[in-house]
Amino acid sequence: MTGDGGEGTGAEEGREIAGDWGQGREEERQVIAGDGAIPPLTMLEAVWSDFSGMIAQEDCEMPAFIKELGKENQPETRALSLNAVLRTLFPKSHPHCSTAPRKEMVIKDTFNGTVTFLPLEENDEGKYQVKKCNIYQIRLRHTKDDEWSVSILTSSPENWVTDGIVYPKRTWLGKELLSKLAKWSTEEKQSEFKSTLSLISVAKYSRVYQELKKKYKEMVKVWPEVTDPEKFVYEDVAIATYLLILWEEERAEKGLSKKQSFVDLGCGNGLLVHILSNEGECAIRPDDSYLFPNVDWLIGNHSDELTPWIPVIAARSSYSCCYFVLPCCFFDFHGKYNRRQSQKTQYREYLDFVTEVGLECGFSVEEDCLRIPSTKRVCLIGKSRTYPPLQEYQIDKQRTQYINRQSCTGVTSDKTVGSNQCENHHVVNCVVDQAVELECAANETKTDGDRVWLSGFQPREKVEQVRNCAALPRDFVDDVVLTVASLLLNATQEKPWDHTLDVRVNTWNKGESLSLREVAEHLDKETLKRLKNEYGGLQTLLRNNHQVFEVLNGRVHIRDWREQKPSKRTKPEVKRRFSAEAFKTRLCWFFIHHPDGCSLTSESCPYAHGTEELRQSQIMKKKKHP
Repeated sequence: MTGDGGEGTGAEEGREIAGDWGQGREEERQVIAGDGAIPPLTMLEAVWSDFSGMIAQEDCEMPAFIKELGKENQPETRALSLNAVLRTLFPKSHPHCSTAPRKEMVIKDTFNGTVTFLPLEENDEGKYQVKKCNIYQIRLRHTKDDEWSVSILTSSPENWVTDGIVYPKRTWLGKELLSKLAKWSTEEKQSEFKSTLSLISVAKYSRVYQELKKKYKEMVKVWPEVTDPEKFVYEDVAIATYLLILWEEERAEKGLSKKQSFVDLGCGNGLLVHILSNEGECAIRPDDSYLFPNVDWLIGNHSDELTPWIPVIAARSSYSCCYFVLPCCFFDFHGKYNRRQSQKTQYREYLDFVTEVGLECGFSVEEDCLRIPSTKRVCLIGKSRTYPPLQEYQIDKQRTQYINRQSCTGVTSDKTVGSNQCENHHVVNCVVDQAVELECAANETKTDGDRVWLSGFQPREKVEQVRNCAALPRDFVDDVVLTVASLLLNATQEKPWDHTLDVRVNTWNKGESLSLREVAEHLDKETLKRLKNEYGGLQTLLRNNHQVFEVLNGRVHIRDWREQKPSKRTKPEVKRRFSAEAFKTRLCWFFIHHPDGCSLTSESCPYAHGTEELRQSQIMKKKKHP
């Protein structure tokens, strides 16, 4: 297998390699232990030839386990070959270390159950050779019956140099990697998704991502939202990088010089929608008035209700229009997506549904995983058609039938999701009642000469109603908080609910815990009715007031701030900054309302013990003065 640096013929494409330190491509070749290669040499063959000669010398300074490579216990197996792999690693960004690509040779000895990692360095002549430090080997041994052991051998401590990027600490190999290898080797589950960045060049991606991240890093410092800027800014940078590489490779494939045009129909973090709305753009509806015949690509980045419509819009805009969607929230053609297969995860099922929509629209749909800090990182791409242009009218009738059946009955076709090719067209095999057919036919109507693809579709309102209890009147929320706190404190017989401020560390009243159902039973009907209109209801309101309450496993507790343990993991700089800026900017509820006052001293409590301690919120200042 040839990849980076390979010159062989008749070989497969390089495979992606993913690890804790970066990603890369590999070139693989079968070699005979102790033999050199015959010219002309590829880079891998040249490195192997030099390495074979090095370990054959009696005064070789390599670790002892290196000299054992390819040596078999049985004479008849001595000719067994090894697999040598040349990998190019692309380290992740690091402010204090070089992120230039590194190369290493990996030797797989299947018979002896070892994999050996040999770092390479470039000499003055531009040739690569094996370094004598930072060598390690993973070894699998059969102990007895069905028991196996896995171990890691390394160079001596004096021959180990850690850089924190490609070369980890020896202690990490022994404590962290070894336990992970043992865990992975016993797992049977297969991943539902493809490997990350399987459709584009990882080398190009790594280079462009670092360039864009450096270019737009100042946005993190001036991010106006309370959300984590590192996540949202760098996620958009990663998505932009992926699209730039995808489009660059498309231009090379099609021999184009002009860059592609695109329209972003997604909402992302809301910033783009906000700008477009202010500039007079309106909501997109799935009908003939919202087609883009002169656009090359349609993008759906967390496009919510529009996600299943984007392949349809792309297909009907022009034969050459392509699309990229990054599904997040689950919607079908007319509302929330309803699950149909319990054997799959909801996410996998929804991805299959959006893939099916693309296939029914006549696209060859490809799937890939982005390298972004999100659990919803699978993208679907439609950039080629499965039918010739002359069949557009016939295929469009098929699209209409599919949309109608999905909307009226929720029936899916029998097409195998994930296939990348089909015949000229595909007929959906499902039985639909004649009355349903008539109802579906009425779905497509004409308004002012434009065909409406699905009557009853409602795009999101320009100003969405907030229903997470955050918009409830402050007086109402305060009353509910006081009522629930009084209920919990009075549930214990250790201490009555009074209004003394006798703060005693060992006798501070924590109250009792009650289930959400028990708490709800003590609230009046009008309060419960009002909370029912909010997403999450009572539980959401209590969790929003996390200064006072803790909701664990369906039970409500008074929060005891003395028991709050500091996180073992270091918080990102941005979160530490927000915590510092919020310090003493709100009054302490316990200081004002709890019968024993606050369980913490004024110095250690993050909230203000009285109005004289209040500070103005720095976050609010930023919002008022951008």
